[in-house]
Amino acid sequence: MSMIGNFLQVTRTELDEYLKDSSLLENRIHNEESEDDPKLISIDKAWHGILFLLTGQGFGNYDHPLSKIFFSGQTIDDNQDLGFGPGRYLTPEQVKELNIEIAEISTDELKSRYDAKKMTAMKIYPDDAWEVDGMVDYLTQYFQIVQQVFSEATKNDEAIIAFVN
Repeated sequence: MSMIGNFLQVTRTELDEYLKDSSLLENRIHNEESEDDPKLISIDKAWHGILFLLTGQGFGNYDHPLSKIFFSGQTIDDNQDLGFGPGRYLTPEQVKELNIEIAEISTDELKSRYDAKKMTAMKIYPDDAWEVDGMVDYLTQYFQIVQQVFSEATKNDEAIIAFVN
């Protein structure tokens, strides 16, 4: 089973609704129309590699400010499992703050942080893939999508819900 990273851009009103009734979020992301939802963005298996490139950290080490992109510490519902745990959210204000930081990170800067041996040793998911040619490009392409998601959410004054399924 794969661990796929996802972002869902939502309005402040939608976020409030999901916080009151988390089943609404689950219904939105686990239905036949979710594949066509332009606000639901998959970053495939790249989420953990991107987290490593941004923070130098692995599983369980989420104290770096940029780890909030995926692990904000704010859950929609601690008891809800969207595949691999609960959805974690960022308010529109938090999205704007992180957008400022990640907008400045270049592809070249990320590539310079790529260390396949260290990523494999730290069991960065998927831990058996980092030695394969082209993986750094895979990560940087998906990071550009992350930048786009945060930029668009900032422009639209939206919150972001991150989850792995």
